[in-house]
Amino acid sequence: MIRSSLPHVHVAALSHAGMSGKHNEDRYAISSFRLSRDDSRPAIFAVVADGIGGHLAGEIAAELAVNYITAGVAESNAKKPVKILENTIQNASQSISSHSAGNENENGMGATCACVWIIEDRLYTAYVGDSRIYLLRGKFIQRLTIDHTWVQEALEKGIITPEQMHDHPNQHVIRRYLGGLRLPDVDFRLRIDDAESDEESRNNQGFRLDPGDTILICSDGLTDLVWDDEIQKAIRTKKDIKTAAETLVNLANERGGHDNITVVLMSMPKLEDSTQKKRNIMDWILGTD
Repeated sequence: MIRSSLPHVHVAALSHAGMSGKHNEDRYAISSFRLSRDDSRPAIFAVVADGIGGHLAGEIAAELAVNYITAGVAESNAKKPVKILENTIQNASQSISSHSAGNENENGMGATCACVWIIEDRLYTAYVGDSRIYLLRGKFIQRLTIDHTWVQEALEKGIITPEQMHDHPNQHVIRRYLGGLRLPDVDFRLRIDDAESDEESRNNQGFRLDPGDTILICSDGLTDLVWDDEIQKAIRTKKDIKTAAETLVNLANERGGHDNITVVLMSMPKLEDSTQKKRNIMDWILGTD
């Protein structure tokens, strides 16, 4: 792909260390592209990684994850997004594992990742861990990802109830992450409907986004403290997504901000946005206001 300075979607992002005094071990990156010299279709790729490990190890792992995943996508031809994402994420995991080998301060470090690749108006996702991806369409919000945590597995097995998940002592026990000795099982379930089977969710890759749709990628520092309906309200009632991102981070911090908070928002232009852009161009050409 060829890098572009102008994304074809509206973008806003914000990362905050939170209120606990800990280092910010979250990392994110957003890159826009054209597919090739012969194919001018636009694409945008974003990734959020949440570091795991003491001292500075977590932020090193998250930095490696973001850099390797972004580079792998950028160097691809975008023809098989799911396969490209799988290979790139697993390569990043190997790189983190190799980096930590033999270094006592970095031993056991790892990271989650949540990736969104929008090619024209087609959505592709991939994730490992408990960083989340949401779709907001009109008044509705849909969590597209399934957390790879002990409490999520316990919920699915009927061991605990949804109400018990939030304060459970195993709430942050992650079942999958980048940097382990084994390659992570990259999750491609893109859950548009909670009643879907896993196979149906995986078949949603390439989901067509509508004008006005908004995608949120975030670390668990947000979702531990701000519920899905509150996320929807914060995004849809603000004048723009930059203000919405600030509102979400502030809300998590007001409730304690016990962890790092990262928010990436990408919104498909509305039809009136395109009309206004054309009108502005014509005004400039004609010399009118």
